[in-house]
Amino acid sequence: MSFFQLLGLAIVQGLTEFLPVSSSGHLILLSKAAHLADQGIGIDIALHIGSLLAVVIYFRKTFFAMGKEVFQAKLMPNFKMEYNRLAYLLIVACLPALCVGFYLRHLGMEALREPKIIGFNILIYGVMLYLADRFSLSKRNLKDITFKDALLIGLAQCFALIPGTSRSGITITMARMLKINRVDAAKFSMLLSVPVIAAAGCLEAYRLFLSGDMGQILLSFDAVIYSFITSYVVIYLMMKWLQNYTYLPFVVYRVALGLLLILQVF
Repeated sequence: MSFFQLLGLAIVQGLTEFLPVSSSGHLILLSKAAHLADQGIGIDIALHIGSLLAVVIYFRKTFFAMGKEVFQAKLMPNFKMEYNRLAYLLIVACLPALCVGFYLRHLGMEALREPKIIGFNILIYGVMLYLADRFSLSKRNLKDITFKDALLIGLAQCFALIPGTSRSGITITMARMLKINRVDAAKFSMLLSVPVIAAAGCLEAYRLFLSGDMGQILLSFDAVIYSFITSYVVIYLMMKWLQNYTYLPFVVYRVALGLLLILQVF
């Protein structure tokens, strides 16, 4: 893989991971559009780890507060403590995708990396995001999220294992359906990305270690660094945008791209 292909993938990852437009779908489409070999799930995961680091650093105060309160409670649930409760909400929300993802990993997912599947998912879930964002009220915030809400958001996240769905898009859609305001829906979605991506990253790192392929290992490190830089910038801009505007521009983009892909296939 050339430097420019890796850099292009990292920029696409950073631009699309936290925007509700499907980062994995765009990574696959970029390689196909440029007539390059598919980078594979391994590089995809490395790029996602760069995004994970960006989330951790951007929300470092929240993660520090969660860690502090979890240890203050001696690793036991204490839902009277705001950040202790948030930590356990994230654990509940990430469990469905971790279980389903681990199962699908052994079945193989390469067959799902097809433009027609990506196109349909980008279109359908884009329309769902519009309906949820347009017609749901913003009555609730991060403190109002219940364990039932967290489980529903976690179940919705399972659909993001299919390229084109968008992990951030589907979790934000569910959160908006639960009447959580736009900013906190996006924040919970970003926080939720950490345990899921970390789990996938650990599995991939273990696979690379066993392979002993230093070229692939170094390539993965580069992917992490480039993706981190672009992801951090996008998170900052996204959170600013949602303070005053809706998800409509992302919906329009998804519908247009989805229709284009479907027309090209058929």
